[in-house]
Amino acid sequence: MRYHAVGSAELGRGGRMARWGITLPLTGVPLAAHRELVKELPDLGYTDAWTAETAGTDAFTPLALAAEWAPELRLGTAIVPVYTRGPGLLAMSAATIAELAPGRFALGIGTSSPTIVRGWNAAEFTEPFKRTRDTLRFLRSALAGEKVSAEYDTFAVSKFRLERPPATAPEILLAALRPGMLRLAAREADGAITNWLGAGDVPKVRAELGSDAELVARVFVCPTEDAEAARGLGRLLISSYLTVPAYAAFHDWLGRGELLRPMHEAWAAGDRKAANAAIPDEVVDDLVVHGSPESCREQVQSYVDNGLTTPVIAVLPTAADPAEMVRALAPK
Repeated sequence: MRYHAVGSAELGRGGRMARWGITLPLTGVPLAAHRELVKELPDLGYTDAWTAETAGTDAFTPLALAAEWAPELRLGTAIVPVYTRGPGLLAMSAATIAELAPGRFALGIGTSSPTIVRGWNAAEFTEPFKRTRDTLRFLRSALAGEKVSAEYDTFAVSKFRLERPPATAPEILLAALRPGMLRLAAREADGAITNWLGAGDVPKVRAELGSDAELVARVFVCPTEDAEAARGLGRLLISSYLTVPAYAAFHDWLGRGELLRPMHEAWAAGDRKAANAAIPDEVVDDLVVHGSPESCREQVQSYVDNGLTTPVIAVLPTAADPAEMVRALAPK
């Protein structure tokens, strides 16, 4: 994808029109209860709805509903693991959403983590770069309606052809945290999806991806003026995520290695409380947007100003109604 302009979103770097996405489903809200909010999203200025896949809903079912509830929205997965479905099933799932939302679906794939892949799904987590590359190449062929028989480095497929190939193949984006995967995304995908970065980190990521490819990032937003409460929640999330080896390496590359060293040492010693306490305020404030809704919108916009194409807001729980927070965070 090459910087599509949609709706009422703000102008970003170089005068490009930015998209404005939201992560669905909202924390603590039953999936069926999203109907009225999702119908409102285009009028609020949202252009995109993106899902994730960890231990809640799967990535595809909420998009099937959203395709019916708000046919104006672009839909995306951020991300579907390449290990937890066979290649053929992954192609079928993607083709289904592409049929429901023709020309409005972006398939985000990535490695996920050993905990999710091995610990929760009993799959092997080996050669993540090659497995992602091979899956991307298979999906390109399969979603184009081709009959695929191929020996890839990490798997083989024999005589697979979709019975219902989509009329418009979805864009494919790769989850990417460091130069190798970002460069693969630039060469062979339609863009990259990244996570857990600050607005000031975007130029470094963009430099590896290049200026033309789409760059999507999930931006964690805690819309409250209680800074200590927001930082407390942020620390819990940061210690959970940034101790995963891929994220630890990402933040070493971004230059936060020394700032995060005490957290890693406490975590390795089994002291989660000390690990949380060791995370500096400046790191939390870089990685978790918080403040009034107006301030949060401005902070999200700073990601766009620094080169992000598509911010995807993930609303973190506060005392407020999460649907009202989505409305308050809508672009103005």
